[in-house]
Amino acid sequence: MAEADMSSIFSQKNSRVAEDTVFYSIFPDSSLSPDIKSQNPITNPLISSQLQSLHLEILHSLSSYTTNYIWQHEPFTISPSTQTPCAFCPSSSNRIPHLHGKLRYGDNLEDEWFVVFLLFEISRRFPNLSISVWDTDGEFLLIEAAFHLPKWLNPETSTNRIFVRGGNLHIVPTNEFPTVPTLFDALSYVSTHEEKTKASSSVQLAIRNRIGDYPNRAVKNMHRVRVRVPVLVAQILKHEPCLISLAVEGFYDRDIDSMKYAAKMERFLPNKSAEEIVEVSVIMSRAMYAQLMQQTFQAPKGYPMPPRSDSGYAAAELGMKIACGFEMIYQTRKQEGLEGKGSTWEVYRESLERSGYFEGLLPGSKEYKRLMENAQDYYRKSSLHSRESEIMSAPVRRIDDILSNPGSADEFKGQELPPSDDDSWMYNGEEELNAALLERQQEMEHYNMNHKKNKKEKDQEDAGPSSSSNIDDYDLGDIAKSMQDFVQKMSSFEGAEVPGDGQRFMKEIESVMKPPNGAHADGDYDDVDEDLPSGMDLDDSEDSDYEEAGDDHEDEQAAFMSSYSDVLSKELKSTTLDKSFVRSNEPSLKKDEGPSNASGDVDEEFTPVDVDLNLVKSFLGSFSSQEGLPGPASNLLGLMGLQLPQDNQKDK
Repeated sequence: MAEADMSSIFSQKNSRVAEDTVFYSIFPDSSLSPDIKSQNPITNPLISSQLQSLHLEILHSLSSYTTNYIWQHEPFTISPSTQTPCAFCPSSSNRIPHLHGKLRYGDNLEDEWFVVFLLFEISRRFPNLSISVWDTDGEFLLIEAAFHLPKWLNPETSTNRIFVRGGNLHIVPTNEFPTVPTLFDALSYVSTHEEKTKASSSVQLAIRNRIGDYPNRAVKNMHRVRVRVPVLVAQILKHEPCLISLAVEGFYDRDIDSMKYAAKMERFLPNKSAEEIVEVSVIMSRAMYAQLMQQTFQAPKGYPMPPRSDSGYAAAELGMKIACGFEMIYQTRKQEGLEGKGSTWEVYRESLERSGYFEGLLPGSKEYKRLMENAQDYYRKSSLHSRESEIMSAPVRRIDDILSNPGSADEFKGQELPPSDDDSWMYNGEEELNAALLERQQEMEHYNMNHKKNKKEKDQEDAGPSSSSNIDDYDLGDIAKSMQDFVQKMSSFEGAEVPGDGQRFMKEIESVMKPPNGAHADGDYDDVDEDLPSGMDLDDSEDSDYEEAGDDHEDEQAAFMSSYSDVLSKELKSTTLDKSFVRSNEPSLKKDEGPSNASGDVDEEFTPVDVDLNLVKSFLGSFSSQEGLPGPASNLLGLMGLQLPQDNQKDK
């Protein structure tokens, strides 16, 4: 399979679909056989028949969950790729016979997760298929389980790797496919290596916690409320309760142009009479109810409204918003030609002809008649499950059909209506939000704790037995000695350099730094004698070097260095730099005992700096500030062959 379509089907964004849309594809194992791969799935009657059969079985198995559910914008649907190629998938997926669909969930996130539940339910009931699901944000299932994923898995590496199968989430590993696998190869591997691709139990638990309350949560998401609406609106909702979503959409997404239609109410309240208003019980999603309630809207002029003091004012106001929404969506779709054709048999037959279903067959031939009978039978059965989708795609036509035989207001009067559901959930959501935030916080803390623990254990394993030793038993003098050796053998005025092959480099550098006669190069005053005591005063060391130089300019150089040393000492005495060093306990040197006595105003004692102690103190401070992370101190100590134990006090 060509890799031109290597872009992830899980991150596809189509400009023709809304951002708040979830997409899904269902791939049966039967579509992965080599014979089918080499054929055109659209023109193959056997492939088409298998997909249609699977399509009907899936729709029938989900009908108990979806029959009474009110979707925010559009119902859950699936279509065979042999009938309608997937416009929002890469072409590579259309080469594999499958079922696909999309659903715009809008402001109702519950719709998206209900779809996820349905897809997991499909995978449980039909174990021989693999499902991919994504939205305009990409792999949102991975976002849900972000704290439990393998480290290598991210949006850039998830292409063609995430599937739902057998009620579980599956991840195609990188050890089998280091580069992006083709969709065909990924599906084939998942279908034959379910145990290897099954995600960890923590990932499965994170997903199940999110969808575990369904389908009961879907029922809880519905809200029943009493409203007072025009009788024509009551008739529509009586016959097609699903159209409430279009009314809410028309009201919530209104603009100046559509509000002109609401001001007239020509279709649903032409007489502006209070006699046309009836009380009914309406079911909608909680998101729809909140959209209606949370927006202030002035009733159109002439619309009959009771006084605010009336006990039924709230029902009348809510019903007025619904009626205006119906008017706006009806007139907008009718005037702007947004009315769909629906899914009549003629439309379906035309789509089959365009897709090549009857390719090469003469009308009236035996094979043509057989395919036509199969198509008619499939359409008749599938239309039972796609009725709601047809209504939503052509609401104007359906509304006109219902209102072609107008009833009277009497049929709605005197009915016993169930009470409105409690809507305190809309005002007391703070507790639920805080609980969700707390759950996320605990999940993050648990992740950070495990991450820190795993890192600490790994550091201890890498460091070996020395990392578990007690700091009191560690010989800190090794730091000073190793640093002296390191500086003498591996550094210069340009800094320290450590190559990859340390042993070879040390042999080469020793041959340069230690010539056969052991003599220093002329003028190389930066070299330090190997036996120089670490506590020696700087002036002493410099005088010692110059006394051993033995050249013709010894006296001149000694005088210069003496003067330079006195000036430097005076400058340092006026600062606090000397107080930043730890000094040794050796007897102090008087000023006149030092190498220079040119300055007469510096008469206080000068206690030598303990170089070893200051070096160790600085290293320990730098190492401690790293808090177990990589840093300059640990790196330099490692180059010197030393390994300090971790400061366990910080972890307690």
